[in-house]
Amino acid sequence: MRFKKPFVASFNQVKITRKGEVAVIEYADEDVGGTNLALGPNIHGMTDQDILDAHNRIIETMNELRATSEHIAREIPVGKPQVRHSPLSDQWVPRGDVVRGVVTCDGEGQALVDIDGREFTMEEFGRLLLTHEGWGMRLTFVDEEHVDEAPAIEVCEPTDETSEAHDQEP
Repeated sequence: MRFKKPFVASFNQVKITRKGEVAVIEYADEDVGGTNLALGPNIHGMTDQDILDAHNRIIETMNELRATSEHIAREIPVGKPQVRHSPLSDQWVPRGDVVRGVVTCDGEGQALVDIDGREFTMEEFGRLLLTHEGWGMRLTFVDEEHVDEAPAIEVCEPTDETSEAHDQEP
């Protein structure tokens, strides 16, 4: 389920609990994602209103940063590893914001994604994507020999011929 982003809230819109040095902020609207706010030992002297004020300042800062900053996606140079295995999460994670790969399949017709010569199952690839949970993405298909080039993109409805070509089984 995709949650709505947390927003600057009033006290009646959230429930605040504590787990050690972390404030757990849950919105009354179950469609809004909650927040675990690590406050350290200062949490013990903070009121719920203090915690909510800190939370709201963070949300305001994030909103301002989004509105005033241009995101520049980082792409790892060709020939350098685009992914690495993280011992902390025991999964593969992207090193940048752009990942080049080739769609392949195993001998049983299961889809795989080849990145840097390593084949990822859909489950592994999905976990790799989760490191950018909440971000938008664009998936552009190009000839495998051109994955290191940004293609020209035309925004249009597909013709019946191109739609039918994608309906064919591999």
